[in-house]
Amino acid sequence: MSPPLARALTAALGQPVVQLTPVAGGDLNDAYAATLGDGARVFVKTSADPAAAGSFVAEADGLRWLAEADALPVPDVLAVADEGSSAVRFLALRWIDAGTPTQRSEEALGRGLAALHAAGAPAFGGPAATLRIGPLTLPNEPAEDWPSFYATRRLEPLARLAHDRRALPADAPALLDRLTARLPQLAGPPEPPARVHGDLWSGNVLTDTRGMPWLIDPAAHGGHRELDLAMLRLFGGPSERCFQAYEEVAPLKPGAHERVGLWQLTPLLLHAALFGLAWGQRATAVLRRYA
Repeated sequence: MSPPLARALTAALGQPVVQLTPVAGGDLNDAYAATLGDGARVFVKTSADPAAAGSFVAEADGLRWLAEADALPVPDVLAVADEGSSAVRFLALRWIDAGTPTQRSEEALGRGLAALHAAGAPAFGGPAATLRIGPLTLPNEPAEDWPSFYATRRLEPLARLAHDRRALPADAPALLDRLTARLPQLAGPPEPPARVHGDLWSGNVLTDTRGMPWLIDPAAHGGHRELDLAMLRLFGGPSERCFQAYEEVAPLKPGAHERVGLWQLTPLLLHAALFGLAWGQRATAVLRRYA
């Protein structure tokens, strides 16, 4: 057990931490099940990486903003400490006992996402001026329309990060320039800003023992609703019944199927910036398709 983390959690939660058990928590943080003195368990993320300072506060704010929609459950934020490299940084959340996804849970996910998106957002971007995803910071200031936001706040900054880390093929910048010039035509019919999770791969949906889907690990902002759905398809997501249930509540605009790859560029470029050239090659193949 990490004594500094245990002491910090004890002070924040008002109960002694008697055990810290490592659990799966993603690629960017260490994660633990913290057992408290009364027997309750708490999920805890922590990181010693000073470059990621601020990410836990951003995640906590995102969870609270998604919870305001009263659409799909998110874990309660119990405590957060995110003061930089000199402090023990952590995010403590309500523990959710995991179950197995079923057709009913996938249908609930689809309907719940439709309700979450319909809750809306004041603008494309926000609520914070920057978006934190692990050690990366992306501009998140509002833009007047979705194509402008997607080009200048997502594709271009992520491509620069990936290029600076030598994670993009040589032809990617020119392809991106051609694609962003065409975005007003490629993006489909205009839609109002949706309240999006922002990092919705299947690993960020947790089904509990009652079969209820929970949203975890958000990069929440005002965005295009197709963005969440596209990412949910990228890494082995739920069955088509989830997406059918979504459209039963909130039908998508014409051409949505053809735009899936366009919205998947964001996570692909993000993975290139974080994990290297193999992801950059995959992103560039998508750029060639749309450019």
